[in-house]
Amino acid sequence: MATNATKMTGRALAALMQAALRKMKESRGKLKEGRQSLKDLSKGGSLSNVEVTNDNIKAFDPVARKYNISYSLKKDASVDPPRWLVFFRAKDADAMTAAFKEFSNKMVKRDKDKPSVRESMRDFREMLKNVFRDKTRHKHREGPEL
Repeated sequence: MATNATKMTGRALAALMQAALRKMKESRGKLKEGRQSLKDLSKGGSLSNVEVTNDNIKAFDPVARKYNISYSLKKDASVDPPRWLVFFRAKDADAMTAAFKEFSNKMVKRDKDKPSVRESMRDFREMLKNVFRDKTRHKHREGPEL
């Protein structure tokens, strides 16, 4: 909350403080959404978890925000390769399954749409082999005409 004033009157200060207190009261009951610490997430109730092996978990964040899911990530390094555990509130289970379904479809589609770099380089090399190149140079040095 901000205000511009050259002289702050007592009434203006009181109104500003009341507005700030009202806003703090409104936000007190709401739970935070999106990625957060496991400690903050556990304040909201019972937790459930899902194991994820994909290292690109950061791409899950926009999907989780879309479905208003509160989640926390924990890395389990005791296993090789390390796995990720996604903790979320138990009441968000239906939203979580929908979000994971959308996320997995998004990842499969992204992998399918992008061509392999090696394949495109191989195709480019083949194309260059087929191009005929004339390596002879023609230099014409003639004197000025009189």
